[in-house]
Amino acid sequence: MLRRAATAALLLAGTLVPVAYADGPGGGVCEGADMFVQVCAQEGSTLPGGSSTSPGGTGSGGGGDSGPKCTYTRLHPQPPPDNAAWQGHQYTGEKGAVYGVHCPGRDGAYMVWIADGQAPIAPSIDPELLARQAVDAMKLVGPAVASPRAAGTYVVGMPIWLWVDRSPTTFGPNTASATAGGVTVTATATVTSIAWAMGDGTTVTCAGPGTHYTAEQGKTPSPDCGHLYKTASKHGGTATSTWTVQWRADVLGDAGTFNEVRQSPFTVNVHEVQILNVP
Repeated sequence: MLRRAATAALLLAGTLVPVAYADGPGGGVCEGADMFVQVCAQEGSTLPGGSSTSPGGTGSGGGGDSGPKCTYTRLHPQPPPDNAAWQGHQYTGEKGAVYGVHCPGRDGAYMVWIADGQAPIAPSIDPELLARQAVDAMKLVGPAVASPRAAGTYVVGMPIWLWVDRSPTTFGPNTASATAGGVTVTATATVTSIAWAMGDGTTVTCAGPGTHYTAEQGKTPSPDCGHLYKTASKHGGTATSTWTVQWRADVLGDAGTFNEVRQSPFTVNVHEVQILNVP
């Protein structure tokens, strides 16, 4: 996973060497950069020949005392000319280079082309935000509970099989994309677990959708997702699915994973077995 990756783990492997530094009041060689000398930029920083700017977009000029905003490290070797990070500058003759960018507090590492002498500007595209927009478009919902059923009758001491019906919106996999600023992020969501709060104080967590019960199974417990009630009652429970979302940004070369949860209620009537003694 590339989230929160060091710039050395960008698309291109190789040694990162310094060729420029921010020598204004808000920039300079990063503290602790012992393996690779890196460029740190904050409000008021400059590159040689550049003008004062605000890399984080929060102000202009005058420096700052909030610490580095982003770290820029020139890639060596540079990406090939057909890499999207060049943004067409390889054809204009303008002098510049591609840098790896890592911003504290932001997920992911980036590549950006910067002209010689130009102050860097923090990337404006947050790929994880685009991934979350893609997930919103999926219209994911809670589990489609098939068992237990509200209309069913269940018995104390008898195993109950728990399972859900599967569809792209209730279980996955479900894939969608979102685009902004020339960056497209593709996300795929799949349910990786379902937690069944059974209403009697117990929770059963199942890694899959559960196994569909058939009459041939008799009184055997479910092989992967089941429960046994010890008292008679009408129980109200919830099935909470955890969706694992994996995403990848095409231009930035970034990728990551996050989780989403969805919930569905269910009810189950549990009865005692009545035994009649007939003389």
